[in-house]
Amino acid sequence: MLRIRFSPADLASVTVAATPDVLLETALSVRHLANPVSGPVARRGELAAWRRTVRPGLAERAGVLARLVPPAGYLPDFLYQPTARDAATAAELAARTPTAQLAAELEPLHVEPRAAVTRELAEGSNRARRGLFEDLTRYHRSAIAPLWPAVLGAAAADRALRSETLLRGGVAALLATLAPGWRWDPPELLVPFTTSHTVELCGRGLHLLPSYFAATAMLIYDPAAPTVLIRPLPAADVTTPPGDVLGALLGRTRAKVLASLATPAGTTTLAERAGVSVATASEHATVLRAAGLITTLRDGSRVLHTLTPLGHQLLAGS
Repeated sequence: MLRIRFSPADLASVTVAATPDVLLETALSVRHLANPVSGPVARRGELAAWRRTVRPGLAERAGVLARLVPPAGYLPDFLYQPTARDAATAAELAARTPTAQLAAELEPLHVEPRAAVTRELAEGSNRARRGLFEDLTRYHRSAIAPLWPAVLGAAAADRALRSETLLRGGVAALLATLAPGWRWDPPELLVPFTTSHTVELCGRGLHLLPSYFAATAMLIYDPAAPTVLIRPLPAADVTTPPGDVLGALLGRTRAKVLASLATPAGTTTLAERAGVSVATASEHATVLRAAGLITTLRDGSRVLHTLTPLGHQLLAGS
């Protein structure tokens, strides 16, 4: 479990990236092609034909990038270039990474036997840098560019929902609804992770970066900048029924609670409809209300939960 601990200053410094990082997505696509795993990316229906086209000859197509992306876990930080506006600029910035940083970030990859190109890159040779730039741009042009509109579309839809959640419920609602299985337990965001770590944000804030190709959460730590939390974008196959799409976005139980409010109900009735305890129904209603998906009217000890326009749109698949 990854525990990300917030101070009041950190809560005031949570930002959401508008789009995925083009170079990071390029690298993560190589990981997905080489080692398909479960998770949101595995459920993207539009990727089936893409994989059939791109996966044959992947090592040759990706060049040195295939050696820089292990099957899981660590990725060199120079494959993340948030200031770049396009793939060519990102590739150029990666190729201009200082030699000391290249050597330090390539060392954990433990490429054995180390290919000459990888060794030369760690030494900062001009030939290896030029090869890195050419391989990155060629692979992006042939494999990622045709898919990039779908990447941007998924990110735009998710950003609209996150923005509405933030507007209606604040940062707490945003953190509480980031992904199924993630939990906001103030002052900590609890994220399923392969190992146990506690990350102190130390007042520098958190930058939420959506990813189309990431299978699990990833973290980029810089002691002089906000910590970057890479969050897989929710996905469902194009043939998946709308209820299952909501399940991928909110979690199945919370989606069932939301769907149960197509007709307004009190908490006890809501619990009966969703097949959960009253306490659980109340907890999910609190999160949905904070996210701006339902409203709750109170009359003494009685409550009535109803969908907001946003909740109706979400159920309708808008």
